[in-house]
Amino acid sequence: MQKWAMRQYWRIQQSQAIISLGFWTATITLLVWPYVSWRFNSDETLLFIPMTYLGLISIAVLVLGIVLIAGFSYDVTFGLWRDHITVNQERNPFSTYKLNPTWGIVIAQTNEILRRVAPEDEEVQRYCEFVDRMLDWNSREEIWARAMSSWKDIMGDEDPFLFYLSEEARKDLEESADSLEDF
Repeated sequence: MQKWAMRQYWRIQQSQAIISLGFWTATITLLVWPYVSWRFNSDETLLFIPMTYLGLISIAVLVLGIVLIAGFSYDVTFGLWRDHITVNQERNPFSTYKLNPTWGIVIAQTNEILRRVAPEDEEVQRYCEFVDRMLDWNSREEIWARAMSSWKDIMGDEDPFLFYLSEEARKDLEESADSLEDF
């Protein structure tokens, strides 16, 4: 139920920008119209278009132009979105300390290659042990259980073997995957 509700919320957010632009334009146009309507005689036409319509359209175009200029200033002149992206990245646990399962597989493979390339180097082995601990810690996260569940249920893989995890960690991950609620 929660996933369904979040999907609906996301859909609302995606359409919000376009819908709000339309509402802004219509609202401001209709709020400004009483102050400038005396300039547009409804009996006159220009290219067979009543002056009232031309007045409303010109106000709407002016409002849209102002919104676009504000957006251009926000993007190009001030570059405020850069700081927004930085804050988003800092708040995203998957760009700071957590790993998604697919990325974990890539890191585990690289770690194993490094371990085999430099078996005598103590610092390299120490680093590899740290990566092993990090992967083990991440395997306890719900996203890893969901990935394991998907590998089994969607891909039909009966034994998604993650060689870099201990037997106990693999067992715990499989139990977590089996106990997930289906949405």
